[in-house]
Amino acid sequence: MKNADVINVQGVSPRSLGYRLPAEWEPHQATWLSWPHNRETWPGVFEHAEPVMARAVAALVAGETVRINVLDAGHEVRVRRCLELAGADIACVEFHAFPTNDAWCRDHGAIFVVRPSLRGDPLAAVDCGFNAWGGKYPPFDLDNAIPRRMAEALAIPRFTAGMTLEGGSIDANGDGTLLTTEQCLLNPNRNPAMSRADIETRLGELFGVRKLLWLGQGIAGDDTDGHVDDLARFVSRDTVVTVVEADPDDANFTPLRENVERLASMTLADGESLRVLELPMPAPVFHGGERLPASYANFYIANSVVLLPVYDDPADEIAAAVLRDCFPARRIVPIDCRKLTVGLGAFHCLTQQVPAV
Repeated sequence: MKNADVINVQGVSPRSLGYRLPAEWEPHQATWLSWPHNRETWPGVFEHAEPVMARAVAALVAGETVRINVLDAGHEVRVRRCLELAGADIACVEFHAFPTNDAWCRDHGAIFVVRPSLRGDPLAAVDCGFNAWGGKYPPFDLDNAIPRRMAEALAIPRFTAGMTLEGGSIDANGDGTLLTTEQCLLNPNRNPAMSRADIETRLGELFGVRKLLWLGQGIAGDDTDGHVDDLARFVSRDTVVTVVEADPDDANFTPLRENVERLASMTLADGESLRVLELPMPAPVFHGGERLPASYANFYIANSVVLLPVYDDPADEIAAAVLRDCFPARRIVPIDCRKLTVGLGAFHCLTQQVPAV
């Protein structure tokens, strides 16, 4: 197979060639970002969002390379300055002049799959169609081109997915089980011609998935139609953390309780019971009268740290304690995301891991 070839998933699937989607906690060679630049995404707080991203990069480079998509050489100069002010080791950062429409690399970037090196190329990129969460935020042509450019930069094969899919809508345990939501994947603004069974089959072929676990609704304020990375996340092969709302008058109370009930009855691809841990929700966070999708579930698991969005809330430390127990070998890095979340996302939405092979 030639590097950076496009393989039509209709004919040759990643699974048929031995690829699988690894868990986020498996070793990375890098974390990939698209640096924020669209001021309309962070109305009135853009200058606050960049320093938060720079603090995240400063934490990440302690354990892995960080690759950053920038608009051009001038934009790279600005980003370098932000990183230097945050004390980030620039020697561990690689810049790519890959212009984007926005910053949400989890959703518009490639999703990477791996296989044993004895079978050939150990790393490949899955290129899913991106339509800005059902056409909500045009234009998105630059974002939709990013997976191809990422694959070319790494000189790895690229599979075209044959479906619209954002990385934040799925979460993997690395052993054949995938979490998602009905609200997002069954929404007709993504793949209107695909049934639930079609979607399960396609995800199986793309990511080596043997079982899909379906949750219901997402959290209030989430413009992605219920991405799972604001709800529930695998923290080990058999363990999921899921957010819960204690206030029965809050809009999130009932849908989150229903998701917990679903998880309690679920099993993994091998039939083993799922272990479920609870994360609190912070008190509602608003900007300009709009409720933001503030959630502790939008953490990012890197090689040496876990980036945890926090909100100057008493529940911040509770969430950090839960994740410390889940990841005792990693440092939990809480970073105030009240301004960053004005963009309607946090660290998991803004990152994409490149697995080590």
